[in-house]
Amino acid sequence: MSLTVIFLGTAGSVPTSQRALPTLLVRRKGEYLMFDCGEGTQRQMIKAKLSFHRKMKIFITHMHGDHMLGLPGLLQTMSMMNRERSLKIYGPEGISNFINSVKKNVQFGLTFPVEIFEVRKDGILCEEREYIVKSVWARHVIPSLSYALIEKPRPGKFNPKKARKLGVPEGPMWSKLQHGEAVKLADGRIIMPNEVVGQLRRGRKIVYSGDTRPFDGLVKLAKNADLLIHDATLDDSLAERANEEGHSTPSQAAETALKAKAKRLVLNHISARYRDPEILLEQAREIFPDTVVAEDFMRIEVPLPQE
Repeated sequence: MSLTVIFLGTAGSVPTSQRALPTLLVRRKGEYLMFDCGEGTQRQMIKAKLSFHRKMKIFITHMHGDHMLGLPGLLQTMSMMNRERSLKIYGPEGISNFINSVKKNVQFGLTFPVEIFEVRKDGILCEEREYIVKSVWARHVIPSLSYALIEKPRPGKFNPKKARKLGVPEGPMWSKLQHGEAVKLADGRIIMPNEVVGQLRRGRKIVYSGDTRPFDGLVKLAKNADLLIHDATLDDSLAERANEEGHSTPSQAAETALKAKAKRLVLNHISARYRDPEILLEQAREIFPDTVVAEDFMRIEVPLPQE
C-alpha cells in the first residue's frame, strides 16, 4: 500500500525562484491529505501531475498568509475543472470566516461542497477506517497547529499452514480470520483469529510541525514517526531571531527528531536567505544523520513497517 509525501512548496514566508510557499501533500491509496496551502498551489499540483478530483482533506496550520492564501485559487481551479466531490478543510479559528468571505466576495461559483472544521483543542481531528489525523497546538507567534497522520495497526500475518491444520477451508473463512473475526467450522468448532494470525503490525506515521519553536508536545506527537517534517527556517547562528519569530533551527529540529526516535527528518520552511541550504543540512546531521532538506517536487515513499 503506497504512501507518498510530495513537497509542493518548501519556502518560508516569501517564495523564491526555486521554492514555492508551504504546501505538503500526502498521497495515500488514491486519497490526498494536504498540509498548508501556499499561493500557487494549484500550479504546483499541475506541474506534479496531481488530480483535482481525488478524495481530499486540507489541514491548515495557522492563519499566516504564506500558509493559507493558496486556498481561494485552489478552490477556483477545482471548480473550473468541474470537481464534484466534497472537500474537507481543517484549521484554527478564523479559517471558516476566511473561506466564507472568499465565497461571498470573489465572483466564482463552487461546483462542489466544502466542509470546514475549526480546531478548538488538541487530539484527533478526523478518523477514517485505516487512519487518524491528530493535532497539537504548536509554539508560534499566533495560534498554530502541528499535525500527525497515523495509520491504524494492520492485521497480523496469516498462517495458511496453521489454518489448514485446524481444518479451516480456504476462502471466505480465511479472510474473516485475517480481519479479526472468529469462524465456526462445519463440525461446530470455533476458530479464533489469534490461532492463525500473528500480532497486529503497526502502520505508518507522518508528522508535520508547521511553524513552531521547539516544544515537548511535538516530541510526544512525533514519537516513533517514520517521517518528521520540521520547521528549520533559520540556521543555528540565528537561534535568537528564530525564537523571537516563532521558528526553529536545524539543530533544534534534529533534537526533536532524536528525542522522538523518528526514523527520518526533513527540514522544511526554508528562508529565502539560503540559496544553498547546505549549512542547514550540516547542522542537523551532526545530531540526527538521517536528515534531508526539502526541495520543491521532492517525493518520499514511506514503506510499510516490516515488524
